[in-house]
Amino acid sequence: MFYLVKTPWWLKRIYPGRIWDMGGKSKSIYLSFDDGPDPEVTPFVLDELARYGAKATFFCIGKNLKQHPELYRRILAEGHAVGNHSFDHLNGWKTNDDVYVENVLKAKEDIDSVLFRPPYGRMSRKQQKQLSEHGFKTVMWSILSGDFDAGISPEQCGNNVVRNAESGSIIVFHDSRKASEKMSYALSLVLKYFSERGYYFEKIKL
Repeated sequence: MFYLVKTPWWLKRIYPGRIWDMGGKSKSIYLSFDDGPDPEVTPFVLDELARYGAKATFFCIGKNLKQHPELYRRILAEGHAVGNHSFDHLNGWKTNDDVYVENVLKAKEDIDSVLFRPPYGRMSRKQQKQLSEHGFKTVMWSILSGDFDAGISPEQCGNNVVRNAESGSIIVFHDSRKASEKMSYALSLVLKYFSERGYYFEKIKL
């Protein structure tokens, strides 16, 4: 499976209207979790974040939120941010523009946030423009942990973050069952490693 662990400068220039990092002026890292909420995985993430006093941003799939609204309420009650990840986890490159936008707006009915992250990171410029007209801000990432990659170990997943993250980095994990084994190991490692070095974990605020 090919993907770029660390987003290169040239990709940021190709898509300048998207948010790739939060700047590096302070020792703050921005953890984010895609594809939840999930009743088996999201509670672990919330508990682990609470151990370190860490805040994060959860990009929720609308249909999952519909099934588990209590987890959405817990995310907000514990001081984290939420974002929209579409209702059905659609791939924008393979979806009609109007269908894609309507799917995101359907998720917006329950997800009170202007933050949007396209599933797979795949969204056309036209789709992005249409969503911006509805007030959405597209949030991408600085570092992909690779917790979705069956070909790497939990240790490698953790190292992807530890070796590449810096102040202002936006990190992608997944609170999904597919990613849970690697994510749970890597999240604990990342929280411990950076906390011991004086970093803070903050939610995305735009």
